[in-house]
Amino acid sequence: MPAAFLQDRSLIRVSGADAEHFLQNLITTDIEAMPIGEARPGALLTPQGKILFDFLIWREDSSFVLETASSQQEGLIKRLSMYKLRAAVVIAAEAQAGVTVSWGEDIASEGVSDFRFARAEVALKRQPGEHGAHNTAGYDALRVLSGVVESGRDYALQEAFPHDILLDLSGGVSFKKGCYVGQEVVSRMQHRGTARRRVVIVTAEESLPPTGTELTAQGKPIGALGTVTGNRGLAIVRIDRAGEAMSADAAISAADVPVALALPVWSGLSFPTSASEEA
Repeated sequence: MPAAFLQDRSLIRVSGADAEHFLQNLITTDIEAMPIGEARPGALLTPQGKILFDFLIWREDSSFVLETASSQQEGLIKRLSMYKLRAAVVIAAEAQAGVTVSWGEDIASEGVSDFRFARAEVALKRQPGEHGAHNTAGYDALRVLSGVVESGRDYALQEAFPHDILLDLSGGVSFKKGCYVGQEVVSRMQHRGTARRRVVIVTAEESLPPTGTELTAQGKPIGALGTVTGNRGLAIVRIDRAGEAMSADAAISAADVPVALALPVWSGLSFPTSASEEA
């Protein structure tokens, strides 16, 4: 059973009589429809609709657990607390550090299933704490193959919209529940079909250059490499510009390395054949 201990992950527990109502009206995820035993992605947005904090969230007994990058834990607690007001909610950091993920045929029975990987037909579970596994390279490779991005490595917080990282397709955004912070902008992007930046899987015949290397198509920048594992990587790109280059059989490259781009199969998306003039 492949597994990895992610020591840079931390947990926050939100509990209390108003916990579900509090979170439902604040974050992008529809937690009322979230089943027990399943972790869904989510975000707390700026009023302008960009991702301020990202996380995974699941039910545990009568409370909710948020898993986020350790660098975000303190800031996320402070931000959630700003919205608490008189709600019967307790927001607290969990003492246990790190998260162990396991995947494959002999997957661990403990933990919660990660819905993002399930969309890619990969069974992966997340369990708080360290459980003797350190194959982080294997986990990164699996993320790349599955089209699952992480903030800090694949995109910067406060610069990406939920659509950019496929939250609209990975169970991380609800278009049916009521208002939440940034909801108006996200809904407008959805209904107008204006999302043009999307996650792609990048492949090359040789090793890819490092994270942060600019991707270009027909001499125009379309994005930058995120996580890189050998000759594969992730990127968030302008798929309209990429699609236009593909239609013209024009080269797409990362520095001087020719690359091919593919949208995650599970997304159901396709490359447009012409680029929009809008940013």
